[in-house]
Amino acid sequence: MPLQNRVTPDGVLIADPARGLLMGNRGILHDDTRRLGAALWRHTNWVACRLAFKDRRRPVMAPGRYTELFFLDEAVAFAAGHRPCAECRRDDYRRFTAAFREGTGLRPDNAAALDRVLHAARVVPRRRMQRTHEARLADLPDGVFLRRAPEGPPLLLTAGRLHPYAPAGYGAALPAPREDGLVTVLTPAPVVAALAAGYRPLLHPSLGAAGG
Repeated sequence: MPLQNRVTPDGVLIADPARGLLMGNRGILHDDTRRLGAALWRHTNWVACRLAFKDRRRPVMAPGRYTELFFLDEAVAFAAGHRPCAECRRDDYRRFTAAFREGTGLRPDNAAALDRVLHAARVVPRRRMQRTHEARLADLPDGVFLRRAPEGPPLLLTAGRLHPYAPAGYGAALPAPREDGLVTVLTPAPVVAALAAGYRPLLHPSLGAAGG
């Protein structure tokens, strides 16, 4: 039975057999039976890591160890509030921080300072829910997740097209949207700024099959 550790673009943790391209960490969220508790995070350094690094291996969701979270790709990880790991994805972390500084004008001294900015932009205080914002579709860069309607599916913007998300991959591109309309953006605003400044996220290969 799949574990409840797959993360959707709107930050929901679901059980699904699709693993995806990246693994994440927010601390220990599960108990000794590998069931999730009420906490959605235990610290603010939410990272997105490679699936394999230096031959490190261990059982998933082992007792007393951090809860391994899985994302379809980096665009999903960004939307859910994660950033590149500074250890296993050092080059991506450097590219991201450079784009973050250019896009936001902020100069965090270290990863902890970067995480404080990201945490304020990704969750609503005391409500334990994802923070969203509105923007004109024409102003958004590739790699952003959005909703065109309040109850609509999460959609990835890439190459001027919108692709619906599913845990195993992206669906076919939707008809070209109106560029002057406001949409609900799931990706945190500082990450949107980094994407606009030139950071290119790792995207799932299903986009090729879906016409992306």
